[in-house]
Amino acid sequence: MAWFYLFIASIFEITWAISLKYTQGFTQFWPSIITIAGLTASFVFLAKAAVTLPIGTAYAVWTGIGAAGTLILGIILFHEPIHVYRLFFFCLLLIGIIGLKITAN
Repeated sequence: MAWFYLFIASIFEITWAISLKYTQGFTQFWPSIITIAGLTASFVFLAKAAVTLPIGTAYAVWTGIGAAGTLILGIILFHEPIHVYRLFFFCLLLIGIIGLKITAN
């Protein structure tokens, strides 16, 4: 169940990170509410996952999935640049997440 909680926490991590862009410095009401709610939910599910998972693993996977998802959505939604170096380091990030999952308790 801990890995499921961690996955949900990561989805909320992506949600709040993307919605942060839409807040325009917290001047837009609904995007700001979504950002705060997503941030809160992300931490709640991370805390639930950390009850049984090692905190270093949980935190690294949480931020890794969040960063990967935010990078992908940034490219899709905001037309952020795709460079070979970005893709290379994205692949390294995925390898790290998979490695942490494989080696966790």
